[in-house]
Amino acid sequence: MRALSGKPDCCWTANAGPTAYPPLEGSIHAETVVVGAGIVGLTAALRLLEAGRSVIVLEGLAVGRQVTGRSTAKITTQHRLIYRHLMDSLGRDRAHDYATANITGAEQIRRWIDERGIACAFEQKPAYAYTQDPAIRAEIQAEAEAARRLGLSAEVVERAPLPFETAGALLFPDQAQFNPAQYLIGLAEAVRAAGGHIFENSRARLIGEASRWRAVTDGGTVHAENVVVATNMTVKSPVGMAHRTQPRSHVAMAFRIEEPSVIDGMFISIEEPSRSLRTGRDTDGHFLVVLGPHFRTGQDGDVAARFVELEDWTRANVPVGEALWRWCNEDYDTADRVPYAGEPDPEKAPGFYIATGFNAWGISNGTAVGMMIADRIAGRENPWTALYDPTRPYPEDFHKSGDSQSYVDSPDEIAPGDGGVIARGEEKIAAWRDEGGNLHTMSAHCTHKGCTLTWNNADRTWDCPCHGSIFATDGSVIHGPARVDLPKLDL
Repeated sequence: MRALSGKPDCCWTANAGPTAYPPLEGSIHAETVVVGAGIVGLTAALRLLEAGRSVIVLEGLAVGRQVTGRSTAKITTQHRLIYRHLMDSLGRDRAHDYATANITGAEQIRRWIDERGIACAFEQKPAYAYTQDPAIRAEIQAEAEAARRLGLSAEVVERAPLPFETAGALLFPDQAQFNPAQYLIGLAEAVRAAGGHIFENSRARLIGEASRWRAVTDGGTVHAENVVVATNMTVKSPVGMAHRTQPRSHVAMAFRIEEPSVIDGMFISIEEPSRSLRTGRDTDGHFLVVLGPHFRTGQDGDVAARFVELEDWTRANVPVGEALWRWCNEDYDTADRVPYAGEPDPEKAPGFYIATGFNAWGISNGTAVGMMIADRIAGRENPWTALYDPTRPYPEDFHKSGDSQSYVDSPDEIAPGDGGVIARGEEKIAAWRDEGGNLHTMSAHCTHKGCTLTWNNADRTWDCPCHGSIFATDGSVIHGPARVDLPKLDL
């Protein structure tokens, strides 16, 4: 395998300033504790604070550095071809709710950027869902008609303005893009300024109920009447979410471009393998962000090959220069393509709220969900409660778990910088060798449900092929639903 191009970092987080919120220490109280400082958590927190409520936000790592901050960050109501699907499968009313929720979410983002003066490279851009297959033109036309029936502005164009041939596209004008990490950092500052408290490096190891809800970290405890679990996949829920969703990952790269007009807009292909493109900028100029097709988390034994394929495709189709950054990101799909969010069990677990399953469209959806949860906590009606209902029916065969793709017979097979899983009876050992040749070993059983992990040879992480937990090389949790680090083991 050839060496991977670009720095192993995300273009958005690499160009976002640092944050310095303290870790939680001791025992404190607020009306609501929000677990997770992504777009759902911070939106809910700020809306509650604007309503005069008290809020504490716990972030396991740092604000803006996780799933939201590593997304493509398209502020758009165009979610590939979705509205015809929603009308056919859920009915016009639910499809209309989805459209209005995402319109409102996008408007809220724009309003906060303006009112709060958030510097986040916000730019108005058109959004295109394009095809290279003339046979798909009818699907584009049907989607445009469905979108217009729901109050959205949608057009069909003969070709997308891309430097390679297309056979037509669905155009949503007046959409937008931004740097999501910078936006979240600005949102966090607005939360702090409004009287909220944010604690970083404060992973919630336990979320439970006594006389009231409590979220326990390594350093302290928050007691609250309400808890919002906004951690991409819920780390706890009275109604199980793991089998209602399917974890998925994708690889992304950013390349320097000399002329930004070569990609003027936000683009995503309709057919597979999917490609998503948009531009961004930093202090050195403009760059192009390109995403490859998604794959099931932990079920690919050679993620590095996906970066090679993505770079080759990009250079063959777009005039780009140096590869600047490369990264993986993760999300969760739902069977009906609508997120799960709200209060799963108001009778047995009142005041417990979750949000998950954003199907890679979490910017506008995540904002709408955060607004909806805040409304519910504040005692206000919200028109999207039924749309996002986390207890709605789902096909029980939707979730597909897998097994580790990283088995080796001996640690001698593990090269410096690489990792593998060694079976020792029923026990599975995760082993990785650092650049100095030293071998590090720990349990390969995910601390969520015990599935055997896969080594991600691009990001150098341990990924769960069952429910999507991701661990660092040292075994510490990066993404849940796992809350406990991998225990060390001697080989």
